[in-house]
Amino acid sequence: MIQADSGAALRRALLIGSIGLIVGAVAWAHWPRSPLPEGTVADRVVVLKAERRLELYDGADLIRSYSVALGREPVGSKRQEGDKRTPEGTYTIDYRNPQSSFHLALHISYPRPDQVAAAVARGVAPGGLVMIHGLPHGFRYVGRFHRLRDWTIGCIAVTNRKIEEIWRVVPDGTPIEIRS
Repeated sequence: MIQADSGAALRRALLIGSIGLIVGAVAWAHWPRSPLPEGTVADRVVVLKAERRLELYDGADLIRSYSVALGREPVGSKRQEGDKRTPEGTYTIDYRNPQSSFHLALHISYPRPDQVAAAVARGVAPGGLVMIHGLPHGFRYVGRFHRLRDWTIGCIAVTNRKIEEIWRVVPDGTPIEIRS
């Protein structure tokens, strides 16, 4: 009888510990940090692909850094439609799409004319519609867990809270540099 009670106590402790881990993981996935102050404006965006990081700058000052997920084939620059790579180079945030199939989307001006010409010379389409965006509609609950794997088809993805902040502080026309 004592052995059965200790087995039940162990199962109960494991169950409580597991629930605690799950609650902790969910809290981590959605824990907000303090928002950037109203009136903050970024004049430059830098994406460091190898570090899976997007940085916002005001002049030389780093305003904020965000962890990101990239295209499923993150090494190398985008060369053609469907290669699942995130482009590298200097572009512009040229428009925003509040009706995207993802939670908000800022369009990156890929491809440049030289990239179009190179793709055409290879007999392929260069691709396009490269965005910084939030999670797909209906997947907000995933939170920070989305970064555990590169999952986009060439875009730069952040959580919904983060894209809301980036959307607010990055105006159209902002330069973006995407580095390997």
